[in-house]
Amino acid sequence: MIEHRAGRAVLGAIGIAAFVALAELAGRLGLAPAGWPYVSSVLATAAELPLEPQFRADVLATLAACASGLVIAVAVAVPAGLLLGTVPFVERSVRPLVEFLRPIPSVSLIPIAMFLWTESQDAKTALVVYTCTWPVLINTLYGLTDVDPLAKDTLRSFGFGPVAVALRVSLPSAAPFIATGVRIAVSVTLIVAVSAELLAPGGGGIGAFLSLAGSANRLDRMLAAPLWAGLIGLAANLLFTAAERRVFRWHRERTGDAS
Repeated sequence: MIEHRAGRAVLGAIGIAAFVALAELAGRLGLAPAGWPYVSSVLATAAELPLEPQFRADVLATLAACASGLVIAVAVAVPAGLLLGTVPFVERSVRPLVEFLRPIPSVSLIPIAMFLWTESQDAKTALVVYTCTWPVLINTLYGLTDVDPLAKDTLRSFGFGPVAVALRVSLPSAAPFIATGVRIAVSVTLIVAVSAELLAPGGGGIGAFLSLAGSANRLDRMLAAPLWAGLIGLAANLLFTAAERRVFRWHRERTGDAS
């Protein structure tokens, strides 16, 4: 298994290197749009950005909104999912509202968030909460359908109430699905936060850095900053995937997922 993962990582690295080489060649041959910087120039700029205090502060501002929004979303979505998944009357009453709100693009709510929260950081956090709530909530509901009914009936036969059954059986059984929902949410937090910062750059962040680079006509910095955002997102996804694989190894073995 380890050799298989290492092989995939090597192939991925080769693919990235080939893409960078082709992009650099296209620029050198004049195939890129006029004024487009060479890939080597963008990479050099990206390597210099972490040395700038302002860029580090902008990255931290974005990550702070992402982290706080994700924590709040999990704290809201998991209990809500348990409630909806264990009380049929509540689920039938609230599910239409959930299905109505869930498809609304978070980016379209940026002006409303800016109106409700005058502080840009608070508005970003609120948008992240809204975005991350849905995958965690839906995965919690989906995980509850995988709970062994015999285990719940056994606890009920010993006199345990609905809350105890939910906390002792339903929540642990749904935990792998909740973790998947959190991992999905992590992948979209940066998108929402940076989008909000682009429209309201006053509070700092990677989006504000991009706006400033655009006003200065620094295309190399405009390309280097998203490169760092992508690397941060990739690192977060790999970290959560590794943690999920280690913590919920029993679930992967039960479902026969050996990847």
